[in-house]
Amino acid sequence: MLTLPLTQVGDVCVLMLKLLVIPGFLLLISLAGKRWGPSVAGWLSGLPVVVGPILFFLAIEQGQVFAAQSATAALSAMFAMIAFCVTYAQVAQRTGWPWALVISLSVWASAAVVLSLIPPSLTFSVIAAAVALLAAPYLFPQVQPILARPAPKSDKLLLRMIAGALLTLAVTLLASTVGERWSGLLAVFPVLGSVMAVFSQQTRGPAFTAALLRATATGMYSFAAFCLVLALTLPGMGLTGFALGVAVSVAMLGVTKRLLAKPPKPSGACSTLSNE
Repeated sequence: MLTLPLTQVGDVCVLMLKLLVIPGFLLLISLAGKRWGPSVAGWLSGLPVVVGPILFFLAIEQGQVFAAQSATAALSAMFAMIAFCVTYAQVAQRTGWPWALVISLSVWASAAVVLSLIPPSLTFSVIAAAVALLAAPYLFPQVQPILARPAPKSDKLLLRMIAGALLTLAVTLLASTVGERWSGLLAVFPVLGSVMAVFSQQTRGPAFTAALLRATATGMYSFAAFCLVLALTLPGMGLTGFALGVAVSVAMLGVTKRLLAKPPKPSGACSTLSNE
């Protein structure tokens, strides 16, 4: 009987996790969006379902200190991630998804490059994340999604899941080869944000997409808490730090539920952007 070495079995298991975790979560978020609307779906996407597995794999493959340094970089990358969300939401009100995606990813890349040039510091990372989180609510377009519209014929769930799996695989493979700084930045590449934004704009319209991304920025307090806990605990606690990070992240998600204010009423020309 042909048997695989233990290391190869482990590699296969890791690969399966990479290919299943994100598509499964995309399915849950899509169903939540259909059931409770864009605010709840976006809020749930703030959970560290992308950065968590990536940092865990890095801790196993590259060491816990490497993963802690990557978590510090990932925390600062909150600035780039929120810049992506705000840019996509704004551009989507004026044009189709290809331009919205290209422009918002360009903004993310520009912010990530700038962050990569700044000497790594947990203090700086906390400040960058805090500034982005606190400023985000004031930067999104004021539009009202039409929740009573007829349901789309197809939410393209299978395509969403495939896209999420491919993006996750590409980012994790690249993250393990570029050093702890860029590993952390790439761990916050908008995998979920890109997939959700594009397919939401296609099937539900730009106003729905803006509400989704606005709630995503609110949910990212949970994401930031997870990265901060890992940066502080991994060197001393080892992989146990992930359990603590998950617990704090879930607790923070509960706290931010109160921040899920109703979408602001559209004003002026913005109200006309509610249609697809």
